[in-house]
Amino acid sequence: MFCPGFDNDLYLSLQSRMILERISSFGGKLYLEFGGKLFDDYHASRVLPGFLPDSKITMLRQLKDRAEIVIVISAEDIEKNKVRGDLGITYDLDVLRLIDAFRGNELLVGSVVLTHYSGQAVADAFCTRLNDLGITVYKHYIIEGYPLDVEHIVSPEGFGRNEYIETSRPLVVVTAPGPGSGKMATCLSQLYHENQRGIKAGYAKFETFPIWNLPLKHPVNLAYEAATADLNDVNMIDPFHLEAYGITTVNYNRDVEIFPVLQAIFSQIYGSCPYKSPTDMGVNMAGKCIVADDAVQEAARQEILRRYYDALCDKRLGYGSDEVIQKIRLVMKQANIDIEDRKVVAAALKRQEETGDPAVAIELNDGSLISGKTSDLMGSAAAVLLNALKRLSGIPKETLLIDPDIIEPICHLKTHHLGNHNPRLHTDEVLIALSISAVRNEAAEKALSQIDKLNGCEAHATVILSPVDISTFKKLGIRLTCEPKHQNKKLYHKPR
Repeated sequence: MFCPGFDNDLYLSLQSRMILERISSFGGKLYLEFGGKLFDDYHASRVLPGFLPDSKITMLRQLKDRAEIVIVISAEDIEKNKVRGDLGITYDLDVLRLIDAFRGNELLVGSVVLTHYSGQAVADAFCTRLNDLGITVYKHYIIEGYPLDVEHIVSPEGFGRNEYIETSRPLVVVTAPGPGSGKMATCLSQLYHENQRGIKAGYAKFETFPIWNLPLKHPVNLAYEAATADLNDVNMIDPFHLEAYGITTVNYNRDVEIFPVLQAIFSQIYGSCPYKSPTDMGVNMAGKCIVADDAVQEAARQEILRRYYDALCDKRLGYGSDEVIQKIRLVMKQANIDIEDRKVVAAALKRQEETGDPAVAIELNDGSLISGKTSDLMGSAAAVLLNALKRLSGIPKETLLIDPDIIEPICHLKTHHLGNHNPRLHTDEVLIALSISAVRNEAAEKALSQIDKLNGCEAHATVILSPVDISTFKKLGIRLTCEPKHQNKKLYHKPR
């Protein structure tokens, strides 16, 4: 059941103010390393109900006259054709997508930086492509001894070899298609070059998770561990902050481990380090905007369970691991939850037991549980959508929303002309059929008008659904999990 626990308007206000204060504290120039997703941060919106997926880009739009974007991509990732798992596109293509997205939000994209550059031919080709598109590209090189050999790093042979990035705004947001691209090194390199030119500039880091002012074992921070189980990220108390201020805050292992090196680099550049802890470097204000902790905790617990089922399905599909599953099981123990805490699981399994066929259950935002079974004309995912829309619109369950005269030609087209062996309608097909029926059928029109109310609902399937059904649920905002098994015994299954 949806219950807002996060004040998004307060977040936009506090976050903008914090960033402006940090710019001022460094004399008017700030390089802000932006971790996580700037666009479509659905993890944050799931664990912080009330947080809007595009909140961070909305916040940057408020600062658009003072901000510019620098996008960082590793030449090594281009060479490896590294792919974003959530989008299914390579990092170099994602750079183009990001540029379009930033420009679409009236934000200035100042340049692209090729990091880890060592003359890779594919990186040179990408550089040429960007130049032809009118985008300025800079090259940063692999520095021997990075990050430990501080004296060499902060020298003309280290950061000094990198090309100086020309910027024009007081806030420079440094972002990348994914982790390991070299965002932090790019920021530090710029600090070195700015200092050499007598320009005052500072560095800060924007990571939404873990939330520094929540307890270490708060479900929101545990949900972050579940989400990054494949990256070996571990939340921990920031020992530097505790020693400096006597205050307990939360950070994650990589930032804590690298902080002594950053202190040394800052001291080498400035003569002293402006920060006493990794927490000091951060500007995230999300923890200040939680207005209903109970709602946030429950949302985070559900996210952990969703991550667990995702890990099980990934393993079944051949690209997951037992190690990730075990890590999330440990997180579940720390959060004191089990699969019984996900109500839709029991409801779906019960419906499957009753019918002997795959089933799907949806928990609506009012807490009611709706299920759907597999039939001759449609799959269980399509059936449960229709049943849920009937419930939301107050239409009796036995009411026919789609005329068989509409369904049967679609099934015939699939099996006789499009090469499908299964005539059952998928979710996208049944929604199209419902839209056609709505032209003349008042009940169908009424049901279709309720479709936005599916956003934020929980769902569970007793088998791994087809990619098209998974995609449709995602587009509708339904938070789906699946049992880690297939409907048939075939060896090949389309990837999700």
